[in-house]
Amino acid sequence: MSIHETAVIHPTAVIEDGAIIGADCKIGALAVVGPEVTLERGVELKSHSVVEGWTVVGEDTVIFPFASIGHIPQDLKFGGERTKLEIGKRNRIREHVTMSPGTEGGGGLTRVGDDGLFMMGVHVGHDCVIGDHVILANNASLGGHCLIEDHVVVGALAGVHQFCRVGRGAMIGGLAAVVADVIPYGTVMGERATLEGLNLVGLKRRGADRNDINGLRSAFKLLFTGSGSLRERASTMQLEYASNALVQDVTGFILEDSSRHVTTGKGS
Repeated sequence: MSIHETAVIHPTAVIEDGAIIGADCKIGALAVVGPEVTLERGVELKSHSVVEGWTVVGEDTVIFPFASIGHIPQDLKFGGERTKLEIGKRNRIREHVTMSPGTEGGGGLTRVGDDGLFMMGVHVGHDCVIGDHVILANNASLGGHCLIEDHVVVGALAGVHQFCRVGRGAMIGGLAAVVADVIPYGTVMGERATLEGLNLVGLKRRGADRNDINGLRSAFKLLFTGSGSLRERASTMQLEYASNALVQDVTGFILEDSSRHVTTGKGS
């Protein structure tokens, strides 16, 4: 066990032998830290939170009461292999959130980026990869092996099917069931989520170039109409909008290999 002298630990907290507690950490009443856990500088565990397994929690992350972080995956194939959960810096992990480590079949690692907000009751399944500045609203759920890129917002009670990819800057509406990949900057909604348009508000808030946004709007219309397959149209748009970074993000995403198809609109 290694506990930095500046860490503040409530006397009722349980820190198991082997845990590493960094400088300026705060651990509240009845919190539990497992033997293979590393808490980096400034991490705060509120009362009754539990961090277990081979888990690394990045600097200045705060974990709220009754969160369950790093317990074994909810996967019947899991055989007790040693797999890892990595959580980045400055995340806010609210009450009753669950985050699972990876599985041997999925690469052995679940990774969460920096500056995320995981609201009450969120579930992050095994082998997920989550980018930076991601928001998952209350009771949103990610199945195993999901890829969630930077600046994605997932609405309350939404679910993302295992192996789905959600591109950067996308918005998933509340209660949506996402069963296919979501393009970067797309907005999807509905009981079986369909593509409703672009997340223009998110782009503007992050200061995207106006000309690039206008180009993306034009390319978006061409991508989801016309002859040929979506991949063929994406290849054409990639060439025609070679100088537009937003279009390149979308077309590159569509052209990547994936086990899921791409979410489209109701009439597509």
